[in-house]
Amino acid sequence: MSRFAVILYPNFSLQEITCLTSALSVWFEEKIDFIASENKEYCSEEGLRVVPTKTMDDTNITDYDCVILPGTINPLPALYDDRLIDFLKSGINTNVVFAAISSSPLLLAKAGVLKGKKFTAGFFMQMAEVYPFIEKENFTHEGVVCDGNVITGIGMFFREFAEAVLQRFEFDIGNNFMRDKPDDYTAEELTFYWSEEDYREFLEELKEYQP
Repeated sequence: MSRFAVILYPNFSLQEITCLTSALSVWFEEKIDFIASENKEYCSEEGLRVVPTKTMDDTNITDYDCVILPGTINPLPALYDDRLIDFLKSGINTNVVFAAISSSPLLLAKAGVLKGKKFTAGFFMQMAEVYPFIEKENFTHEGVVCDGNVITGIGMFFREFAEAVLQRFEFDIGNNFMRDKPDDYTAEELTFYWSEEDYREFLEELKEYQP
């Protein structure tokens, strides 16, 4: 059996990963660890309160074959969590498969995991102007992108994302797991921008996290 972990942080999205985690745990009886930087209650963006099964001090990232990062409607708490970013960094140059959806590729980018790799994400494009660690030249406007040991996806393609991860680990998921195909969409349809007002609000909130 492969070893899987889900990383928890404030406002994580259950909806974007439960298609994958349900298949892993219910269909294939895989054990999933839920890891966070602190042993405390975390609230999902849906309002569900969750307690991690392990902290990052209790384990090594190489204990897992696959580390799953859910999206989050507000990535700033996770992005400025040094323990979380250092934990992800420790997986560079290992065989760990990183599976990140929606906004969470931002965390991989900050940790250096995406360096030189093609990726997609559901965060707003202005973030690439704010954060120099985002390699804009490698941002691919597709639903799901696989490059080496990294699988990234946009949140609306949670089924396709789940399928890509499950296929990577050679699980038999049949032919009816998916619905719409990501390549049915144009690059323009998969490119996201904040309104000017929302962007200004983000920049104001960002000040709380910067020295």
